Parts: sequence; C-alpha cells; structure tokens
Amino acid sequence: MTDTPFPSIVIAGGGTAGWMAAAALSKLTPCRVTLVESEAIGTVGVGEATIPQIRLFNKALGLDENALLRETRATFKLGIAFEGWLGEGHEYMHAFGPVGRAHGVLPFQHYWLRAKQAGFAKSLAHFSLNEIAARDLRMQREAMPHAYHLDAGLYAAYLRRFAEGSGATRIEGMIESVERDGESGEIGALILKDGQRIAGDFFIDCTGFRALLIEGALEAGFENWTHYLPCDRAMAVPCATKGEFTPYTRAIARKAGWQWRIPLQHRIGNGLVYASAHMSDDEAADLLLANLDGAPQAEPKPLRFTTGKRRQQWIGNCLAIGLSAGFMEPLESTSIHLIQSAISRFIQVLPKGRAPAATIDWFNAQADFEWQRIRDFLVLHYWANGREGEPFWDEVRHMDLPETLTAKLEQWRASGHIHREHEELFTEVGWLQVLAGQGVEATGYNPVADAMSEADLRAMLDGLEATLAQQASALPRHLDYLQSCVRGNARVEIPA
Repeated sequence: MTDTPFPSIVIAGGGTAGWMAAAALSKLTPCRVTLVESEAIGTVGVGEATIPQIRLFNKALGLDENALLRETRATFKLGIAFEGWLGEGHEYMHAFGPVGRAHGVLPFQHYWLRAKQAGFAKSLAHFSLNEIAARDLRMQREAMPHAYHLDAGLYAAYLRRFAEGSGATRIEGMIESVERDGESGEIGALILKDGQRIAGDFFIDCTGFRALLIEGALEAGFENWTHYLPCDRAMAVPCATKGEFTPYTRAIARKAGWQWRIPLQHRIGNGLVYASAHMSDDEAADLLLANLDGAPQAEPKPLRFTTGKRRQQWIGNCLAIGLSAGFMEPLESTSIHLIQSAISRFIQVLPKGRAPAATIDWFNAQADFEWQRIRDFLVLHYWANGREGEPFWDEVRHMDLPETLTAKLEQWRASGHIHREHEELFTEVGWLQVLAGQGVEATGYNPVADAMSEADLRAMLDGLEATLAQQASALPRHLDYLQSCVRGNARVEIPA
C-alpha cells in the first residue's frame, strides 16, 4: 500500500456486503472506492431480516427511513417468534427492547424469578412492549426499538445508487486472477477476464462463499463449526402474501432444522435450514412447499454452506466481509449485522498506509470474539430444544457445548445471573428471553430481590403488565402504519 492521503480501495464483489462497504466508505471516508462485480454471478440473497443496529448504519449514511421502506419493499420487525423449539405447540419471542424494568440495583429477571418460584409470575411476554405490540400486529417506530424485513437485493441496489452518487466507481467484469506483490505478498491488483488490471492500495473481499481473495489468494484458513451447528443446507422460496401481516419474523422448528417466514410488502420470504445428514434436498423442498402461506412464486432455491469463519478476516491489505468472512445461519438475523460491524470496525482504524500488525491483530481478535459469541447464542437455541424422539434434535440436545456457553449457563442456573461480556452482540435481555423461552431453568435468584415484600412484588408486576398493555393498545396497526410511512409511492401495493 502506498502512503497516500487518499488511499484507493477496491471492493471485489457486489451484493449486500459489497454495496454496504462501498456506500459507507464513499460517504464516510476520503478514500477512492472502486467496486468490481459481474452481472453473470448471482448473489446468495440471504439476510432479509435484520436487527435494530442496521438503523445506526442507515443513519450514519443519512438515509431516510421512509425512502428505505419504499425502495426495499420493507416491513417493520419487532422481534423473532420461535415456534416448536421446546415442542410442538410451544412458542416464545425474542423481542427487541427491554423486558420488565430494573428495580434498585437488580435487573428485572431476579424479581421475575422470585415470583416464578412463588408461583405467580406470568411469562416474560407480558412484560415486553415489543412482544405485546407484535402479537397484536401493532407498530410505531417512535415507541419501540425496531428493525426491518427487507428485500436484500433491493437494499443492495439502493445502496449502489447511493454509493455511486457519493463517488464510488463500479466496474463490470469477472475476476480472473489476483496479482500479488513478490516481496510483501500483499495484493497489488485484480486481473479481469477481459484483461483489465484493477490496482488499489487496499482490497475488500466480498466475493461470497468463493472468497477469491482472502482464501483463494491469501489462504486464510477456515474454522469449521458444524460440530456445534450441523445444519449445512437451506432451501428458499418466495410466496404470495397471505395470512397475518406480522411485524416479526417466524422461526419454526421442523423435523431436521427450522423454517423462516419473513413478510415483505410484495411477498413473503420463506426458507428451510436443515442438516443434510437427516434430510434430503427433495424432502426439504417438499416440506417447505407444503408449509407456505400463499402460492410459491419460484422453484425452491438450494443453498449449501458450512457454518464457521475465516481464521483471519484481515490479512495484509485485504479484508473479508460478508460470506467471504464466514457464514452464520440466519436464525437470529445476524448476516447483515456482521457486514455492518466489520465495516464500522475497519473505518475506526482506516489505514493511510500499510496497517501495523497490531491493528490487524486487534481487528481479527474483535471479529473472533463477535463471531464466537453469536455462535454461542445460536447453539443455545438448538441445545435447549425439547423435541424428543427426532434424531436431529436428539443429537444437538446432547452436543458438547463451547466453554464460553457453558459458563453462561452455569451462572444462570445457579443464581439467575446473566453476564454480557465486553461488547458481545446479544444483551442480557436477549439471553433471558431465549433461556426462559426454551425452558432452561434457573434454580436461584439474587437474594437482594427478597428485600421487596411479596405484596409490593405482585403490585410491581401487575402495574408493569397493565401499563405495557395500555401502551400497546394505543399503537396503530402495523399495516396501517406502514402504509402511512410509504404513502405517495405508486409502486407500493401492500396486500390487505
């Protein structure tokens, strides 16, 4: 890399990862940004459901939320409903935002656990505004944390227009080879099939599972996590809109995996994540097609993957983002967030010249921590299942757990304590909802909670429940509210 005041960054590949990177770097940095992609190469198109952090990314770019909703045919998302994970007929929600209210020095769960042991605590669903509103199909963005269900292809196209308007340059072409410096080993240029040589100071690999730069050229290595997360296939298909227009994602446990349902303005996104050791592709396609709300709009699209991450996501003058960096199944809608966090972390330490080894080591350590803690959260869903008698679910229920997850479980079971380490993505409230929702029992709670009289505890819980129910009932219907946000765009036709 040359020591220039405005380094040139070449992004290999488009899609959501490539255009998120191009939009952020062209808008927020002085770098010269060039993106190379080929229309002949399709994108995976996963990640239609997001988490609230995406709003920080969009805000940093100055994107208007109403315009985003229109351009990406998005709907609002207040959480994820998990159906059948503890057994058929059982359901809980991992909702965004607070659950209950802290009292004194203790978080809410200790008072809830005390009431639960005494036999008068209602489920956590009664103490989450997001869940109460979501179940009643209500929504108002000023009132609660939210994310989006969006069309990832349209989001990438929207960001492409934004990035090109901010000075990014797009080059159409297929990458033939990667040219490396003979002395440093760093990447010097991309050689396209038509002979073009695209040189740059820094390269971002957004070539998807192929990982042409970080793996193909630099041999980063891959850390395989299929012993923790054995699903290795997905089948995806859109269908016509029908049924409830839910402001939440559904994750429905099936025979050898789970099915997602993501409602957009113009269709419903559906998919089945499954383990090929327990289900064939044909069986998966049949199962998915048999469980759609409306008529399928395409043939089921198969996807093969290996859960895990690159051993190094940044090597020399190359950074992998998105599927090039690794794959985490979309159970908690983290795909787009992992792109966002990598971009944000990179901009924090944006090098003018050759990045020092300490900076690269820091970045890789932070990425490792983030990916591992998300992995643990996903593993919890599988391990804490109650679907006895089904080979896949029996297998994952008896898996050996990562030590980091085991430590969290031990603290929770012993005393109801949940520790959020450093800046791991999922908060104490998120862990609480999954632990409680999937029947992982805490045998104790913090004794400070006993300082409150039982009468006061009952009054506190009843008061919280009544207040949240009243707040939710005053919110507009999700469909009506979304219509008011996107009104004025003739292309939007949200089915009633």
